[in-house]
Formats: sequence, structure tokens, C-alpha cells
Amino acid sequence: MITRLLAFAGGLAALALVVPELASNYLGRSEDTAAAPRTSSPTPAMASYAGSKGVVLEADRSGHFVGTFRINGRSETGLVDTGASVIAINSSAARRFGIAVGSLSFKGRAQTANGVVEAARVRLDRVEIGGISLRDVDAMVLPDKALSGTLVGMSFLSRLSSYRVENGALHLVK
Repeated sequence: MITRLLAFAGGLAALALVVPELASNYLGRSEDTAAAPRTSSPTPAMASYAGSKGVVLEADRSGHFVGTFRINGRSETGLVDTGASVIAINSSAARRFGIAVGSLSFKGRAQTANGVVEAARVRLDRVEIGGISLRDVDAMVLPDKALSGTLVGMSFLSRLSSYRVENGALHLVK
């Protein structure tokens, strides 16, 4: 019994080490180049739109769900992350979305794959994908070094009537 428990705990520890590396590789930049402007974004997987109330995102080759979102009217590639409490954006993206980063209070803390970083809470005016549009969505702004892409977390997903994974596709319903 103890051997099984130790093996299970060891497996979880190994998974905790591998998943952040996969996410870093997927988002396409190492820590050394995180502050450099991005010249190309990951290509979002195929998205289909189920009328004005639904969106279906196909998993990419890594099994992630990536889509083109509109945040405060600007297009942004976002990785859907059910493990993120809120939408997480970096300072560069925040500027593109019209947020005055210099006036933000980075007194909050966010747990990332690379440890705890300073973060600032903000509210996004509008977040959209396909026919789904939500107003006043909570988000966190993190330093560029801490986050290379946009993570679409539960502050968006929890406001949908449903979301589910079925046959390799993420179904979002308003």
C-alpha cells in the first residue's frame, strides 16, 4: 500500500515538472526571449462556430485548445486553461488592449510554472470568441518575463452556460 502511494506521489511530482515545460515550449518562447516582441503567434486550431451561442475549438497537435479571441476589440491568440483562475495576460498584451500598465498596482501574486510573480488585477471591457461575447471579465496582468502568451481561464469559462471536451474538441456555449 505504501509503495503504491509513493509511486503515485512520485508520478504526480514528475508530472508537475513536465507540464510547465510543455506549456513553455507550446507558448513558443524561452525565458530569455520573453521580453522580445513576438513576430509570430501559435496558429490557433480550427474553430467552428455553432451559431451565435457556441464555439468549437479543435485540439492542436499537443492536445491544447487555442483560439483567436477579441479582447477589448483587439485580436489575440489565447490558450484555454481551466487551471487558471482568471484570464492571464502579459504587460505587452495589456498595452495592446488599451490598459495603462504604468498606473497598475502590481501588489497581487500569481502562481506560475516558474514560481510566484507579481500581478495586477484588471477588468477587461469585453472578451469575445465567435458569437460569444462577455463584458467586464476579470484578468491579471503579469510581467512579460512571467508569461509569454495569453491564458483564457475560469473568469471567462465560468460565465458560459457550459464548456466540455468531446471527441478532441472543446465546446463553448454561451
